[in-house]
Amino acid sequence: MPVIDPIAEGLARWTTYDGSRLDRDISLEADIAIVGSGAGGATSAEILSAAGFKVLLIEEGPLRSSRDFDMQESRAYASLYQEGIGRTSKDGAITILQGRAVGGSPLVNWTSSFRTPVPTLEHWAREHAVAGHDEADLAPWFERIEQRLGIEPWAMAPNANNQVIRDGCARLGYSWAVIPRNVRGCWNLGYCGMGCPTNAKQSMLVTSIPATLENGGELLYLARAERLEIANGRVTELQCLGMDSRCVAPNGRKIRVRARHYILAGGGINTPAILLRSEAPDPHQRLGKRTFLHLVNFSAAQFDEVINPFYGAPQSIYSDQFQWNDGICGRMSYKLEVPPIHPALAATLLGGFGAESALRMEQLPHTNAMLALMRDGFHPDSAEGRVQLRGDGTPVLDYRMTAYTWDGIRRAYHSMAEIQFAAGARAVLPLHSDADYVKTPAAARRMIDTLSLELYRARLGSAHVMGGCAMGEDPRGAVVDSLGRHHQLKNLSIHDGSLFPTSIGANPQLSIYALAAKLASLLAERL
Repeated sequence: MPVIDPIAEGLARWTTYDGSRLDRDISLEADIAIVGSGAGGATSAEILSAAGFKVLLIEEGPLRSSRDFDMQESRAYASLYQEGIGRTSKDGAITILQGRAVGGSPLVNWTSSFRTPVPTLEHWAREHAVAGHDEADLAPWFERIEQRLGIEPWAMAPNANNQVIRDGCARLGYSWAVIPRNVRGCWNLGYCGMGCPTNAKQSMLVTSIPATLENGGELLYLARAERLEIANGRVTELQCLGMDSRCVAPNGRKIRVRARHYILAGGGINTPAILLRSEAPDPHQRLGKRTFLHLVNFSAAQFDEVINPFYGAPQSIYSDQFQWNDGICGRMSYKLEVPPIHPALAATLLGGFGAESALRMEQLPHTNAMLALMRDGFHPDSAEGRVQLRGDGTPVLDYRMTAYTWDGIRRAYHSMAEIQFAAGARAVLPLHSDADYVKTPAAARRMIDTLSLELYRARLGSAHVMGGCAMGEDPRGAVVDSLGRHHQLKNLSIHDGSLFPTSIGANPQLSIYALAAKLASLLAERL
C-alpha cells in the first residue's frame, strides 16, 4: 500500500515561499505571524487558522516530507537538525539535539508523549507564580491533543532494547510503565529520529501544518527570523533573512513580515535569541536566563541475545523509580529510558579508538543503551543555562554544571548498571572516557564510584531544552505571563518550551502541544 504524502499532495494548492529561491526581497502580511513550525508553533497555527485568522508560519529549516525520508543517518542529521546535528553547549561538552525543518523537533523525536507531571505543575504555581495551569485546568487540553495525535500507550511488545528496562526493573522490584506514543498505524521501523517514511508518526508535518495550509494559512521556510522591530510597546515588523538551500548561511534576500500579532515558537534556544537580537525590553534581566536541559548520561550493556537497538519503536518503556522518591527539591532525580542506537550515533556514544572502537561497533547488535533524564531546575544548586549570542548573532547555550547535578549523574550510572545486570547483561559500560566494560555488579559499583565526573569525560547530551522565556505573573521573575503574553510588548506571545520555569521531568512534546493549544485558543478569543 503506497504511503500518502500530504505535503507532496498539497503543495500545488497551498501558498508557500521558499526563502532559498527568492529572486528579490519581499514583504508579507498576515493577521498572525508565527516563528517556528514545531509543537508550539504548528499547534497554534492550526487553532488560529481554524478560527478564521490569516496565519503565516515561518521556519528556518527546509521543507522535507516522507518521500525524502530514506532512513539514512548522514542525510537526515545534516538536513533535519539544528546546526546539522552539531549544536552543543557553549563549551562543546553537551550535545543538543533539536529539529530544524518544517515540523520542528516533533519531526525527528522518538514519539514519547507524557503529560506534565503534577508535582511540576504544583512547583510552578508555588515557586514561580504560574497561574491557571494546574492538573484540572490542563486536563481537557491534554485530552484534546491526545485524541488529535493518536497518543496512547504503545500496544505492541517492546523491542529488546526497551525490554531491558522492563526486565531489570521487574526483577529488582522497581517501577516501570509503558510509554504513550503519538502514532497511528506505526510500522515499528525504529527510524523516528530521521523523519517517519510512512507518516505513521503524528508529527506536525502530517497534522497541524497541512490543516493550517488548508485553512488558508501560508508557509515561509528556509527563512531565519532575524529580529523584531519594536516601537511604543509593540512589535511593528519582523525581519527575516532568506537562507541558502542547505540552511547554512543567509543568501542576501530579506523578507519583511507585518502582522497584527506575533508568536515566537522557535524553542528554548532560538526564541530567546530572537528577542536578544531584537534588544527587546527586559527590565528585570530575565531573558535567556534559567534555560534548562533534561541533561542526559548513558550506560551501555552487552547481552548474549540479539538486541538490535536500531529496530522497533525507539522508546516504549520507562521507569520513574528515581524521579520523585526524594521529594520535589531533594537530590537530583532522573527518569530512565533508552535511546535507539543507529550506527553513526553508536560510534559517537560508545567511544573508544582503533581496535577497541571497531570491537564495540561489531558488538552493536548485542548492545543495549540506557539513558537518564536529569530533572534540572527545581533545586537552587542544579545546573542552569543561559542563552547568549555569538558574534554573528547566532545563539549558543552556556550551561553551567554543578556538584549537585554531577551527584545525580553518578547515581544514575549506578541505577542504570544495576538494572542492566538485573536484566541479564554480561557486561556493562558507563559511557565515560575512563570507563571500560565490567562483568559484575560489584565491579561496576567500584568503577562508577572512582570515575572523575567532569566535562568531556562523561558523555552528556540532551534533546529537551526548556526555559529562557519563563512564564509567571510577576514580571520581576518572568518574561511572559501565564498566558504567554510578553510582559512589556502588547502584541507578542510565546508558545513553546521556553515558557517552562524549570525542566518538567518528562519528555516535553505533549506539554508543549497542550499548553500551546490552550494559549492559542485564548488568544483567538481575545483577538
